[in-house]
Amino acid sequence: MLLICNILIAISSYKYINQNYLTIMRQDNQLLVITHLSQLATLLTGFGGLIIPLILWLTQKENVYNMDEQGKRIINFQLSLIVYAIICIPLILFLGLGILGFIVLGIISVVFPIVNAIKSSNGELPTYPLSINFIS
Repeated sequence: MLLICNILIAISSYKYINQNYLTIMRQDNQLLVITHLSQLATLLTGFGGLIIPLILWLTQKENVYNMDEQGKRIINFQLSLIVYAIICIPLILFLGLGILGFIVLGIISVVFPIVNAIKSSNGELPTYPLSINFIS
């Protein structure tokens, strides 16, 4: 009887069933928050903001509910930031608009991961503005 109760408790933490893979997915808002906040690793390393969310997304997209959708949004946002930074480089020569672009990109790359981590912890679907759909 104790074994059955333990099995039922373990199954109750897995709330969602993914019909495409026929696997049981668990709701893990903390991992989603960590995935959003891991984009801020760019501030420390210069490149971790793309690599860490990519690894978390690839390893957990079949196990965690909403990880696939939110991971795609994060990766698209990070790739979009890279494209916009590349566009800003030649714009530096044109009246310094590239410098203004870098400042705006810096603010966006810090503010939106924090805002979307809060949304994700509340169970809402986050949005990243100016994000190009590389992965759909």
